[in-house]
Amino acid sequence: MGFYEYNFGFLVVLCALLTWRRHQRDAELAAETDSEGETPSQSQKAEASRFTKLFLIVYLLVMGADWLQGPYVYALYKDEMGYPEKTVAALFTTGFLSGAVSGYYVGSLADKYGRRTACLIFCATYSVACFSTLFRSLPLLFLGRIFGGLSTSLMYSAFESWMVTEFHKRDLGRAGASLSTIFGTMTTMNSIVAIVAGVLSEWLVEFTGTKRAPFMASAGCLAIAFWVISTYWSENYGDSADTGDKKSETSPTNALMTVLHDKRIMTIGLASCFFEGSMYLFVFFWTPFMEATRDPIAATVSLPYGMIFACFMGSVMLGSQIFNLLVSSWGLISHARLLTSVFAIASSSLLVSVMYRDERLVFWSFCCFEACVGMYFPSVGYLKGRIIEDGIRARVYGMLRIPLNILVVVALSLIKEGPEYRATVFMACSGLLLFASGVLSSIIGE
Repeated sequence: MGFYEYNFGFLVVLCALLTWRRHQRDAELAAETDSEGETPSQSQKAEASRFTKLFLIVYLLVMGADWLQGPYVYALYKDEMGYPEKTVAALFTTGFLSGAVSGYYVGSLADKYGRRTACLIFCATYSVACFSTLFRSLPLLFLGRIFGGLSTSLMYSAFESWMVTEFHKRDLGRAGASLSTIFGTMTTMNSIVAIVAGVLSEWLVEFTGTKRAPFMASAGCLAIAFWVISTYWSENYGDSADTGDKKSETSPTNALMTVLHDKRIMTIGLASCFFEGSMYLFVFFWTPFMEATRDPIAATVSLPYGMIFACFMGSVMLGSQIFNLLVSSWGLISHARLLTSVFAIASSSLLVSVMYRDERLVFWSFCCFEACVGMYFPSVGYLKGRIIEDGIRARVYGMLRIPLNILVVVALSLIKEGPEYRATVFMACSGLLLFASGVLSSIIGE
Protein backbone atom coordinates (compact mmCIF):
# COMPACT_ATOMS: atom_id res chain seq x y z
CA MET A 1 0.00 0.00 0.00
CA GLY A 2 1.16 3.49 -0.83
CA PHE A 3 0.84 6.84 0.94
CA TYR A 4 -2.61 7.65 -0.44
CA GLU A 5 -4.00 4.17 0.28
CA TYR A 6 -2.91 4.41 3.93
CA ASN A 7 -4.58 7.82 4.27
CA PHE A 8 -7.78 6.49 2.72
CA GLY A 9 -7.80 3.57 5.17
CA PHE A 10 -7.29 5.94 8.11
CA LEU A 11 -10.18 8.15 6.94
CA VAL A 12 -12.49 5.14 6.57
CA VAL A 13 -11.71 3.92 10.11
CA LEU A 14 -12.17 7.39 11.60
CA CYS A 15 -15.49 7.89 9.80
CA ALA A 16 -16.69 4.47 10.99
CA LEU A 17 -15.87 5.34 14.61
CA LEU A 18 -17.68 8.67 14.41
CA THR A 19 -20.68 7.01 12.74
CA TRP A 20 -20.85 4.45 15.54
CA ARG A 21 -20.66 7.21 18.17
CA ARG A 22 -23.39 9.17 16.41
CA HIS A 23 -25.76 6.18 16.37
CA GLN A 24 -25.06 5.65 20.07
CA ARG A 25 -25.98 9.25 20.78
CA ASP A 26 -29.11 9.09 18.62
CA ALA A 27 -30.26 6.00 20.54
CA GLU A 28 -29.74 7.89 23.80
CA LEU A 29 -31.80 10.84 22.53
CA ALA A 30 -34.58 8.50 21.34
CA ALA A 31 -34.74 6.88 24.79
CA GLU A 32 -35.00 10.31 26.44
CA THR A 33 -37.85 11.27 24.08
CA ASP A 34 -39.73 8.04 24.83
CA SER A 35 -39.44 8.65 28.58
CA GLU A 36 -41.00 12.10 28.14
CA GLY A 37 -44.02 10.68 26.33
CA GLU A 38 -43.36 12.58 23.08
CA THR A 39 -43.08 9.53 20.81
CA PRO A 40 -44.67 10.05 17.34
CA SER A 41 -47.15 7.43 16.13
CA GLN A 42 -45.97 4.52 13.99
CA SER A 43 -47.78 5.92 10.93
CA GLN A 44 -46.01 9.26 11.34
CA LYS A 45 -42.66 7.53 11.65
CA ALA A 46 -43.40 5.42 8.58
CA GLU A 47 -44.34 8.47 6.51
CA ALA A 48 -41.20 10.34 7.56
CA SER A 49 -39.03 7.29 6.82
CA ARG A 50 -40.59 6.72 3.39
CA PHE A 51 -40.23 10.39 2.46
CA THR A 52 -36.58 10.47 3.52
CA LYS A 53 -35.73 7.25 1.65
CA LEU A 54 -37.46 8.33 -1.57
CA PHE A 55 -35.67 11.66 -1.54
CA LEU A 56 -32.27 10.21 -0.65
CA ILE A 57 -32.47 7.55 -3.39
CA VAL A 58 -32.94 10.23 -6.04
CA TYR A 59 -30.51 12.65 -4.45
CA LEU A 60 -27.74 10.05 -4.28
CA LEU A 61 -28.34 8.90 -7.87
CA VAL A 62 -28.12 12.50 -9.05
CA MET A 63 -25.03 13.28 -7.01
CA GLY A 64 -23.49 9.97 -8.05
CA ALA A 65 -23.99 10.97 -11.67
CA ASP A 66 -22.16 14.21 -10.93
CA TRP A 67 -19.33 12.59 -8.93
CA LEU A 68 -18.63 9.93 -11.57
CA GLN A 69 -17.43 12.72 -13.86
CA GLY A 70 -15.45 14.57 -11.19
CA PRO A 71 -11.98 13.00 -11.47
CA TYR A 72 -11.92 13.04 -15.28
CA VAL A 73 -13.54 16.26 -16.53
CA TYR A 74 -10.23 18.11 -16.71
CA ALA A 75 -8.28 15.00 -17.77
CA LEU A 76 -10.74 14.17 -20.58
CA TYR A 77 -10.48 17.59 -22.19
CA LYS A 78 -6.77 18.14 -21.53
CA ASP A 79 -5.19 14.68 -21.82
CA GLU A 80 -7.44 12.49 -23.95
CA MET A 81 -8.76 15.16 -26.33
CA GLY A 82 -5.53 17.18 -26.27
CA TYR A 83 -7.01 20.65 -25.83
CA PRO A 84 -4.75 23.36 -24.30
CA GLU A 85 -5.46 24.61 -20.78
CA LYS A 86 -6.99 27.86 -22.08
CA THR A 87 -9.53 25.90 -24.14
CA VAL A 88 -10.31 23.68 -21.17
CA ALA A 89 -10.82 26.82 -19.08
CA ALA A 90 -13.14 28.19 -21.77
CA LEU A 91 -15.22 25.01 -21.61
CA PHE A 92 -15.48 25.30 -17.81
CA THR A 93 -16.25 29.01 -18.12
CA THR A 94 -19.07 28.30 -20.57
CA GLY A 95 -20.69 25.97 -18.08
CA PHE A 96 -20.55 28.48 -15.26
CA LEU A 97 -21.70 31.31 -17.54
CA SER A 98 -24.67 29.18 -18.58
CA GLY A 99 -25.40 28.60 -14.89
CA ALA A 100 -25.23 32.33 -14.17
CA VAL A 101 -27.60 33.24 -17.01
CA SER A 102 -30.08 30.45 -16.29
CA GLY A 103 -29.94 30.85 -12.50
CA TYR A 104 -32.30 33.84 -12.59
CA TYR A 105 -34.97 31.95 -14.52
CA VAL A 106 -34.81 28.24 -13.64
CA GLY A 107 -35.89 28.79 -10.05
CA SER A 108 -38.86 30.88 -11.17
CA LEU A 109 -39.88 28.25 -13.71
CA ALA A 110 -39.51 25.50 -11.09
CA ASP A 111 -41.78 27.41 -8.70
CA LYS A 112 -44.33 28.08 -11.45
CA TYR A 113 -44.46 24.71 -13.23
CA GLY A 114 -43.38 22.46 -10.36
CA ARG A 115 -40.15 21.42 -8.63
CA ARG A 116 -40.72 17.74 -9.58
CA THR A 117 -41.00 18.74 -13.24
CA ALA A 118 -37.80 20.76 -12.92
CA CYS A 119 -36.00 17.71 -11.47
CA LEU A 120 -37.13 15.62 -14.45
CA ILE A 121 -35.87 18.29 -16.85
CA PHE A 122 -32.54 18.23 -15.01
CA CYS A 123 -32.15 14.49 -15.63
CA ALA A 124 -32.74 15.04 -19.36
CA THR A 125 -30.46 18.07 -19.82
CA TYR A 126 -27.60 16.62 -17.79
CA SER A 127 -27.78 13.44 -19.86
CA VAL A 128 -27.33 15.57 -22.98
CA ALA A 129 -24.23 17.10 -21.38
CA CYS A 130 -22.85 13.59 -20.71
CA PHE A 131 -23.45 12.36 -24.26
CA SER A 132 -21.73 15.44 -25.72
CA THR A 133 -18.39 14.02 -24.51
CA LEU A 134 -18.68 11.22 -27.08
CA PHE A 135 -17.72 13.69 -29.80
CA ARG A 136 -14.35 15.39 -30.26
CA SER A 137 -16.02 18.49 -31.61
CA LEU A 138 -15.59 21.83 -29.88
CA PRO A 139 -19.05 23.16 -30.86
CA LEU A 140 -20.72 20.04 -29.41
CA LEU A 141 -18.52 20.15 -26.31
CA PHE A 142 -19.44 23.80 -25.73
CA LEU A 143 -23.12 22.91 -26.26
CA GLY A 144 -22.71 20.16 -23.69
CA ARG A 145 -21.22 22.64 -21.22
CA ILE A 146 -24.20 24.97 -21.77
CA PHE A 147 -26.57 22.14 -20.90
CA GLY A 148 -24.31 21.25 -17.99
CA GLY A 149 -24.51 24.78 -16.58
CA LEU A 150 -28.29 24.82 -16.93
CA SER A 151 -28.45 21.44 -15.21
CA THR A 152 -26.28 22.59 -12.31
CA SER A 153 -28.63 25.51 -11.65
CA LEU A 154 -31.53 23.06 -11.55
CA MET A 155 -29.65 20.56 -9.39
CA TYR A 156 -28.85 23.07 -6.66
CA SER A 157 -32.27 24.74 -6.62
CA ALA A 158 -35.05 22.31 -7.58
CA PHE A 159 -34.13 19.19 -5.57
CA GLU A 160 -33.51 20.91 -2.26
CA SER A 161 -36.54 23.19 -2.76
CA TRP A 162 -38.76 20.16 -3.38
CA MET A 163 -37.47 18.40 -0.27
CA VAL A 164 -37.74 21.34 2.15
CA THR A 165 -41.20 22.35 0.92
CA GLU A 166 -42.50 18.78 1.16
CA PHE A 167 -41.01 18.48 4.64
CA HIS A 168 -42.92 21.56 5.79
CA LYS A 169 -46.10 20.71 3.88
CA ARG A 170 -46.28 17.22 5.40
CA ASP A 171 -45.33 18.57 8.84
CA LEU A 172 -42.70 15.88 9.25
CA GLY A 173 -41.18 17.66 12.22
CA ARG A 174 -44.09 16.28 14.28
CA ALA A 175 -43.08 12.79 13.15
CA GLY A 176 -39.69 13.17 14.78
CA ALA A 177 -37.85 14.07 11.56
CA SER A 178 -35.41 16.97 11.46
CA LEU A 179 -34.19 19.09 8.56
CA SER A 180 -30.79 19.36 10.20
CA THR A 181 -30.51 15.57 10.39
CA ILE A 182 -31.66 15.14 6.79
CA PHE A 183 -29.08 17.64 5.56
CA GLY A 184 -26.39 15.91 7.61
CA THR A 185 -27.40 12.52 6.24
CA MET A 186 -27.41 13.92 2.69
CA THR A 187 -23.81 15.07 3.06
CA THR A 188 -22.67 11.83 4.73
CA MET A 189 -24.30 9.57 2.14
CA ASN A 190 -23.17 11.86 -0.66
CA SER A 191 -19.59 11.39 0.55
CA ILE A 192 -19.96 7.59 0.47
CA VAL A 193 -21.39 7.76 -3.05
CA ALA A 194 -18.55 10.06 -4.09
CA ILE A 195 -15.93 7.62 -2.75
CA VAL A 196 -17.54 4.74 -4.63
CA ALA A 197 -17.86 6.93 -7.74
CA GLY A 198 -14.17 7.89 -7.55
CA VAL A 199 -13.05 4.26 -7.38
CA LEU A 200 -15.63 3.15 -9.96
CA SER A 201 -14.69 5.88 -12.42
CA GLU A 202 -11.02 4.89 -12.20
CA TRP A 203 -11.94 1.23 -12.81
CA LEU A 204 -14.16 2.16 -15.76
CA VAL A 205 -11.36 4.15 -17.36
CA GLU A 206 -8.88 1.29 -16.90
CA PHE A 207 -11.37 -1.31 -18.16
CA THR A 208 -12.55 0.61 -21.24
CA GLY A 209 -9.36 2.53 -22.01
CA THR A 210 -11.23 5.83 -22.37
CA LYS A 211 -12.04 8.67 -19.99
CA ARG A 212 -15.49 8.95 -21.58
CA ALA A 213 -16.74 5.83 -19.74
CA PRO A 214 -17.62 7.58 -16.44
CA PHE A 215 -19.80 10.04 -18.35
CA MET A 216 -21.83 7.18 -19.86
CA ALA A 217 -22.25 5.62 -16.42
CA SER A 218 -23.44 9.02 -15.22
CA ALA A 219 -26.17 9.06 -17.88
CA GLY A 220 -27.31 5.64 -16.63
CA CYS A 221 -27.72 6.97 -13.08
CA LEU A 222 -29.74 9.90 -14.41
CA ALA A 223 -32.09 7.55 -16.28
CA ILE A 224 -32.82 5.64 -13.06
CA ALA A 225 -33.37 8.89 -11.13
CA PHE A 226 -35.81 10.06 -13.84
CA TRP A 227 -37.84 6.88 -13.40
CA VAL A 228 -37.98 7.12 -9.59
CA ILE A 229 -39.01 10.81 -9.67
CA SER A 230 -41.71 10.29 -12.30
CA THR A 231 -43.09 7.23 -10.46
CA TYR A 232 -42.96 8.14 -6.76
CA TRP A 233 -42.57 11.89 -6.24
CA SER A 234 -45.53 14.23 -5.80
CA GLU A 235 -45.48 17.74 -7.24
CA ASN A 236 -45.16 21.00 -5.32
CA TYR A 237 -45.16 24.59 -6.50
CA GLY A 238 -44.07 28.02 -5.40
CA ASP A 239 -46.22 29.48 -2.63
CA SER A 240 -48.00 26.12 -2.23
CA ALA A 241 -46.85 25.78 1.36
CA ASP A 242 -48.71 28.99 2.24
CA THR A 243 -51.71 29.21 -0.11
CA GLY A 244 -52.16 25.75 -1.57
CA ASP A 245 -52.67 27.41 -4.94
CA LYS A 246 -50.17 26.77 -7.70
CA LYS A 247 -51.47 29.85 -9.55
CA SER A 248 -50.21 32.10 -6.78
CA GLU A 249 -46.98 33.48 -8.16
CA THR A 250 -44.21 35.74 -7.02
CA SER A 251 -42.34 37.33 -9.91
CA PRO A 252 -38.57 37.01 -10.23
CA THR A 253 -38.34 40.75 -9.56
CA ASN A 254 -40.19 40.43 -6.26
CA ALA A 255 -38.05 37.47 -5.30
CA LEU A 256 -34.96 39.54 -6.09
CA MET A 257 -36.23 42.36 -3.86
CA THR A 258 -36.70 39.81 -1.08
CA VAL A 259 -33.04 38.86 -1.42
CA LEU A 260 -31.84 42.46 -1.51
CA HIS A 261 -33.88 43.61 1.50
CA ASP A 262 -33.08 40.71 3.84
CA LYS A 263 -29.51 41.05 5.08
CA ARG A 264 -29.52 37.46 6.32
CA ILE A 265 -30.25 36.12 2.82
CA MET A 266 -27.69 38.54 1.35
CA THR A 267 -25.09 37.31 3.82
CA ILE A 268 -25.83 33.64 3.11
CA GLY A 269 -25.63 34.42 -0.61
CA LEU A 270 -22.27 36.17 -0.23
CA ALA A 271 -20.86 33.37 1.91
CA SER A 272 -22.13 30.71 -0.52
CA CYS A 273 -20.62 32.59 -3.42
CA PHE A 274 -17.17 32.73 -1.82
CA PHE A 275 -17.14 29.20 -0.43
CA GLU A 276 -18.64 27.35 -3.39
CA GLY A 277 -16.66 29.51 -5.80
CA SER A 278 -13.48 28.48 -3.98
CA MET A 279 -14.67 24.88 -4.10
CA TYR A 280 -15.26 24.93 -7.86
CA LEU A 281 -11.89 26.57 -8.50
CA PHE A 282 -10.33 23.93 -6.27
CA VAL A 283 -11.96 21.22 -8.40
CA PHE A 284 -10.44 22.77 -11.51
CA PHE A 285 -6.95 23.37 -10.09
CA TRP A 286 -6.20 20.60 -7.59
CA THR A 287 -4.90 18.15 -10.21
CA PRO A 288 -2.23 20.43 -11.77
CA PHE A 289 -1.50 22.00 -8.35
CA MET A 290 -0.58 18.63 -6.84
CA GLU A 291 1.45 17.68 -9.91
CA ALA A 292 3.52 20.84 -9.44
CA THR A 293 4.40 19.88 -5.84
CA ARG A 294 5.77 16.44 -6.71
CA ASP A 295 9.39 15.37 -6.41
CA PRO A 296 10.91 15.15 -9.93
CA ILE A 297 11.93 11.52 -9.30
CA ALA A 298 8.45 10.46 -8.12
CA ALA A 299 6.85 12.40 -10.97
CA THR A 300 7.72 9.59 -13.40
CA VAL A 301 4.71 7.69 -11.99
CA SER A 302 1.24 9.17 -12.50
CA LEU A 303 -0.71 10.29 -9.45
CA PRO A 304 -3.58 7.93 -8.49
CA TYR A 305 -6.31 10.48 -9.20
CA GLY A 306 -9.15 8.12 -8.32
CA MET A 307 -7.65 7.24 -4.92
CA ILE A 308 -6.87 10.89 -4.12
CA PHE A 309 -10.42 11.82 -5.09
CA ALA A 310 -11.70 9.05 -2.80
CA CYS A 311 -9.57 10.47 0.03
CA PHE A 312 -11.07 13.90 -0.55
CA MET A 313 -14.57 12.46 -0.39
CA GLY A 314 -13.64 10.53 2.75
CA SER A 315 -12.65 13.88 4.23
CA VAL A 316 -16.04 15.34 3.23
CA MET A 317 -17.73 12.42 5.00
CA LEU A 318 -15.56 13.03 8.07
CA GLY A 319 -16.67 16.66 8.08
CA SER A 320 -20.33 15.70 7.81
CA GLN A 321 -19.96 13.27 10.74
CA ILE A 322 -18.35 16.02 12.82
CA PHE A 323 -21.33 18.24 11.94
CA ASN A 324 -23.81 15.53 12.95
CA LEU A 325 -22.14 15.05 16.33
CA LEU A 326 -21.48 18.70 17.17
CA VAL A 327 -24.84 20.09 16.02
CA SER A 328 -27.49 17.38 15.68
CA SER A 329 -26.45 14.90 18.39
CA TRP A 330 -24.67 16.89 21.11
CA GLY A 331 -25.94 20.40 20.34
CA LEU A 332 -22.59 21.92 21.31
CA ILE A 333 -22.63 24.68 18.69
CA SER A 334 -25.22 26.42 16.51
CA HIS A 335 -25.30 26.06 12.73
CA ALA A 336 -24.29 29.68 12.27
CA ARG A 337 -21.29 29.56 14.61
CA LEU A 338 -20.08 26.31 13.10
CA LEU A 339 -20.36 27.81 9.62
CA THR A 340 -18.28 30.81 10.73
CA SER A 341 -15.55 28.49 12.03
CA VAL A 342 -15.67 26.38 8.86
CA PHE A 343 -14.90 29.42 6.71
CA ALA A 344 -11.91 30.35 8.84
CA ILE A 345 -10.50 26.79 8.78
CA ALA A 346 -11.03 26.49 5.02
CA SER A 347 -9.18 29.78 4.53
CA SER A 348 -6.22 28.50 6.55
CA SER A 349 -6.16 25.21 4.62
CA LEU A 350 -5.80 26.92 1.26
CA LEU A 351 -3.17 29.27 2.66
CA VAL A 352 -1.07 26.35 3.92
CA SER A 353 -1.18 24.67 0.50
CA VAL A 354 0.30 27.81 -1.07
CA MET A 355 2.96 28.45 1.58
CA TYR A 356 4.35 24.91 1.77
CA ARG A 357 4.94 23.18 -1.57
CA ASP A 358 5.30 19.67 -0.19
CA GLU A 359 3.18 16.95 -1.81
CA ARG A 360 2.07 15.33 1.45
CA LEU A 361 1.41 18.59 3.28
CA VAL A 362 -0.55 19.95 0.32
CA PHE A 363 -2.58 16.72 0.22
CA TRP A 364 -3.39 16.97 3.93
CA SER A 365 -4.34 20.65 3.63
CA PHE A 366 -6.63 19.76 0.71
CA CYS A 367 -8.20 17.02 2.86
CA CYS A 368 -8.82 19.59 5.59
CA PHE A 369 -10.49 21.88 3.04
CA GLU A 370 -12.72 18.99 1.94
CA ALA A 371 -13.64 18.27 5.57
CA CYS A 372 -14.82 21.88 5.74
CA VAL A 373 -16.96 21.18 2.65
CA GLY A 374 -18.56 18.32 4.61
CA MET A 375 -19.53 20.70 7.43
CA TYR A 376 -20.48 23.59 5.13
CA PHE A 377 -23.30 22.01 3.11
CA PRO A 378 -25.53 20.75 5.97
CA SER A 379 -24.94 23.99 7.89
CA VAL A 380 -25.80 26.34 5.03
CA GLY A 381 -28.63 24.05 3.87
CA TYR A 382 -30.29 24.23 7.29
CA LEU A 383 -29.86 28.02 7.50
CA LYS A 384 -31.36 28.55 4.03
CA GLY A 385 -34.21 26.20 4.91
CA ARG A 386 -34.95 28.27 8.00
CA ILE A 387 -34.53 31.76 6.54
CA ILE A 388 -36.05 31.50 3.03
CA GLU A 389 -39.81 31.10 2.53
CA ASP A 390 -41.11 27.97 0.80
CA GLY A 391 -43.15 29.93 -1.76
CA ILE A 392 -40.08 31.55 -3.36
CA ARG A 393 -37.48 28.98 -2.35
CA ALA A 394 -36.44 27.72 -5.82
CA ARG A 395 -36.29 31.29 -7.21
CA VAL A 396 -34.10 32.54 -4.38
CA TYR A 397 -31.87 29.45 -4.51
CA GLY A 398 -31.37 30.01 -8.22
CA MET A 399 -30.59 33.70 -7.75
CA LEU A 400 -28.05 33.00 -5.03
CA ARG A 401 -26.05 30.97 -7.55
CA ILE A 402 -25.72 33.84 -10.02
CA PRO A 403 -22.84 35.68 -8.25
CA LEU A 404 -21.18 32.30 -7.64
CA ASN A 405 -21.13 31.52 -11.35
CA ILE A 406 -19.94 35.03 -12.22
CA LEU A 407 -17.06 34.71 -9.74
CA VAL A 408 -15.92 31.43 -11.28
CA VAL A 409 -16.32 32.78 -14.83
CA VAL A 410 -14.13 35.79 -14.04
CA ALA A 411 -11.47 33.62 -12.39
CA LEU A 412 -11.35 31.14 -15.26
CA SER A 413 -11.39 33.85 -17.94
CA LEU A 414 -8.16 35.24 -16.45
CA ILE A 415 -6.47 31.84 -16.36
CA LYS A 416 -2.78 31.55 -17.18
CA GLU A 417 -0.49 28.57 -17.57
CA GLY A 418 1.85 27.72 -14.70
CA PRO A 419 1.78 27.13 -10.93
CA GLU A 420 2.11 30.83 -10.00
CA TYR A 421 -1.38 31.66 -11.23
CA ARG A 422 -2.90 28.69 -9.39
CA ALA A 423 -1.20 29.81 -6.19
CA THR A 424 -2.59 33.31 -6.69
CA VAL A 425 -6.10 31.91 -7.13
CA PHE A 426 -5.84 29.90 -3.90
CA MET A 427 -4.49 32.94 -2.04
CA ALA A 428 -7.40 35.04 -3.26
CA CYS A 429 -9.88 32.32 -2.25
CA SER A 430 -8.28 32.16 1.20
CA GLY A 431 -8.77 35.91 1.65
CA LEU A 432 -12.39 35.81 0.48
CA LEU A 433 -13.19 32.96 2.87
CA LEU A 434 -11.66 34.82 5.79
CA PHE A 435 -13.67 37.93 4.91
CA ALA A 436 -16.89 35.86 4.65
CA SER A 437 -16.17 34.34 8.06
CA GLY A 438 -16.14 37.82 9.61
CA VAL A 439 -19.36 38.86 7.86
CA LEU A 440 -21.13 35.68 8.95
CA SER A 441 -20.00 36.18 12.53
CA SER A 442 -21.39 39.73 12.68
CA ILE A 443 -24.73 39.18 10.89
CA ILE A 444 -25.75 35.51 11.12
CA GLY A 445 -23.78 34.48 14.21
CA GLU A 446 -25.94 33.44 17.14
